[in-house]
Amino acid sequence: MALPININQLISGKAVEWDRLEFKKGWNPEEIIHTLCAFSNDINNWGGGYIVVGIEEKEGIPMLPPCGLSQNNLDMIQKELVNLCHQVEPLPQVISEPVEFQDKHVLIIWAPGGNDRPYKAPTTLGEKGQKRYFIRRGSVSKIANSVEEKQLLSQSETIPFDDRINYNAELSDLSPLLVKAFLNEVKSDLALEADKISFEDLCRQVQIVGGTKEMIRPKNVGLLCFSNNPEKFFPYARIEIVHFLDDIGDRFVERIFSGSLFEQLKAALLYFKNQVIKEMVIKVPEQAEAIRFFNYPYEAIEEALVNAAYHKSYNVREPIEIRINYDSIQILSFEGPMPPISNVDLKKERIISRSYRNRRVGDFLKELDYTEGRSTGFPKIHRHLKKNYSPEPQFETDENNLHFLATIYCHKLFAPKPMEINEKESLILDFCRQPKSSREILDFIGVSYHSKNMANYISSLIEAGFLYYTNPESTKHSNQKYITVEDKKVSGVVSG
Repeated sequence: MALPININQLISGKAVEWDRLEFKKGWNPEEIIHTLCAFSNDINNWGGGYIVVGIEEKEGIPMLPPCGLSQNNLDMIQKELVNLCHQVEPLPQVISEPVEFQDKHVLIIWAPGGNDRPYKAPTTLGEKGQKRYFIRRGSVSKIANSVEEKQLLSQSETIPFDDRINYNAELSDLSPLLVKAFLNEVKSDLALEADKISFEDLCRQVQIVGGTKEMIRPKNVGLLCFSNNPEKFFPYARIEIVHFLDDIGDRFVERIFSGSLFEQLKAALLYFKNQVIKEMVIKVPEQAEAIRFFNYPYEAIEEALVNAAYHKSYNVREPIEIRINYDSIQILSFEGPMPPISNVDLKKERIISRSYRNRRVGDFLKELDYTEGRSTGFPKIHRHLKKNYSPEPQFETDENNLHFLATIYCHKLFAPKPMEINEKESLILDFCRQPKSSREILDFIGVSYHSKNMANYISSLIEAGFLYYTNPESTKHSNQKYITVEDKKVSGVVSG
């Protein structure tokens, strides 16, 4: 049975995190049943995990090329896998697929987070084996201690929202075109079988439906990602943009993006590319490379918007709201970050979250390369803003974590502060049409070389967006020079 994932990306660790992958050189039933149980219990709500049999690992990283499995043993192993699953209580959902990878036979076993958790597996496969709860901690499958057992039992009382069966929907509410388009886009082997099997079987393999044969129903993740009209089931599950065209707020454009979650994100990000993102090029005399900036680095906007869609509570009847101001972009979503994350945590560049609201939605977004994985969103936003020499972002929530607001500020050269230019400042701007050092500038206007004069005459022009560094990578370098940017070239074209 084909898996709904690209095998090459899975084995390389690009599709899912390393903590959700386990590599086995050969078939080891006792270790495998423990890992299957741990992935099915999914104590961190990561979405279960994958076991790759036929590839040796070293410190969690696959050793390639694979050693592989004998083709004659594959059928025996799959039959034994069925027997192993029946020793786990209750019976977990496990899907396996033998594949050829780098000319070797390997077996991929997928154990998604189960709806009937917690699961128990025998500690040994002998007669004296006792059944215990197994969980995943880092890259290790271990028996849960008393505290972890309580956590697991508490989590088992509710199935994550996106993995719940929606009994108000029908199979016909899912779009075959959207499912097949997704499988083709991620280059899943399942795309080759999509037209040969029933749509029901296809949806079961993608794990977006549940229930018995006589009453199959979509899961919420299926309705969000593969329905043409998710708002039928989740009111206001859409993205709304208000784009202010001036600094007063009198002129603005409103846009609403609906449809499947993937279509919303694609359309909203395309709007940013075509209507919002602009590039500035400053050519410095006698310098080979021009200085290039964006008003907003696209990658930071993409990460912030995808995170909002990933972590939003679709139980709350509120859209993702985006305000594009003349000097900032604000992305508001409901609810806020999962406790115990607070405003103090949100000031850090990296935030380690212990639980996730929409684990299945996250899996699909990772497959589409919209997000890299757990706790990487904030560092990625900070990294791209620093690379663009943009101001630091601001992330905030309220004391009850009912909302999350991400603010990304415009590069100062695109949103200059109002400033009346005096005679000395006008002389500086004319003088700096060719790059000049701070000492040259202050000598030219007849004032002493002093930090106070630096602030009054040079820093103020930089802050207002009229003057800029020729070497923005090292603003305090002794050889730093400054250039007037009033003749700047701005383009609305953005790569990406």
